[in-house]
Amino acid sequence: MHPVFIAGPCVIESQELLYQVAEKMVELNEKLGIDIIFKSSFDKANRTSIRSFRGPGLEKGLEMLANVKSRFGLQLLTDIHESCQAQAVGEVVDVIQIPAFLCRQTDLLVAAAQTGKIVNIKKAQFLSGVDMQYPVEKAREAGAKDVWLTERGNSFGYNNLVVDFRNIPDMKEFTSTVIMDCTHSVQRPGGGGGKTSGDRRFVPSMALAAQAFGATGYFFEVHPNPDQGLSDGPNMLKLDDLEPLLNRLLERV
Repeated sequence: MHPVFIAGPCVIESQELLYQVAEKMVELNEKLGIDIIFKSSFDKANRTSIRSFRGPGLEKGLEMLANVKSRFGLQLLTDIHESCQAQAVGEVVDVIQIPAFLCRQTDLLVAAAQTGKIVNIKKAQFLSGVDMQYPVEKAREAGAKDVWLTERGNSFGYNNLVVDFRNIPDMKEFTSTVIMDCTHSVQRPGGGGGKTSGDRRFVPSMALAAQAFGATGYFFEVHPNPDQGLSDGPNMLKLDDLEPLLNRLLERV
């Protein structure tokens, strides 16, 4: 069985950007025999600065994501930040993602689970893999169709993250789908003077190391021109660099 692959631009910048990336995802799916789940956020509610771009918002963002699904037939993933968003999001996407900072918020987990969609919970930067047993229990007891967990690094002093890859086998004790967030894990949170910086050079290494520890999925934020991206540009992978990395991962399955 192929790993779960999730990819797309960090935030919805425009319908044109979504279409450009989605077209590439369809091409890769057909070429590699996989089924990439398309990801983008309608609202980046946890940006460092109040002046940072957040996205088009719930209503417009879901309309734009629905356009991607109808035009390209891709599965969709997006994140929610408030429990009141879950029902509307669940009517459009296939996977609802819980942001790392919010992974212990009971009402948010329950609302996501009650949509009947898959719930992907990102491990908080302040928790261990073992700690993720309890968010999983909350979602499952609320009726989640399936629960995935995603590793994205832990806070390491100021403006830095470190990945303890032992979290992957630890989290596999609670779910068979443990995903490595290969782009957020190379962030330098708040390290860009009012915004988050990062270093995309290490994205392939994060993916390959996670594979060695038994990851069953991989999350990549991608953009045609990451340095012009409106969110997470420094750690997003260049769209053209995704295919060779997927090939490296697939040849080791």
